[in-house]
Amino acid sequence: MSQFCKNKHPDYAAHLPRLNRIEGQINGVKKMITDRRYCPEIIMQLKAVRSACQSIESVLLESHLNSCVVDAFNTSDSAVKEEKIKELTKLFKK
Repeated sequence: MSQFCKNKHPDYAAHLPRLNRIEGQINGVKKMITDRRYCPEIIMQLKAVRSACQSIESVLLESHLNSCVVDAFNTSDSAVKEEKIKELTKLFKK
């Protein structure tokens, strides 16, 4: 974990209902598989889950960029800036 922002992470509690909906969608997909539903129906639900996850991921990334990354780049410490660049590079390579 970066030394920058470790004591002031943004509060993402407002996104818990969205994560709960995603969890419900996953449970629905499991039931569809158990019920041997038509393949395209299952695939469509999986696409919806992926889209919902990507949406939350985008919100978290934007928040991280606007808080921790901006704070790191507002410092004069070049090591902190390099650390943030490496962190983001590693994140996008995964």
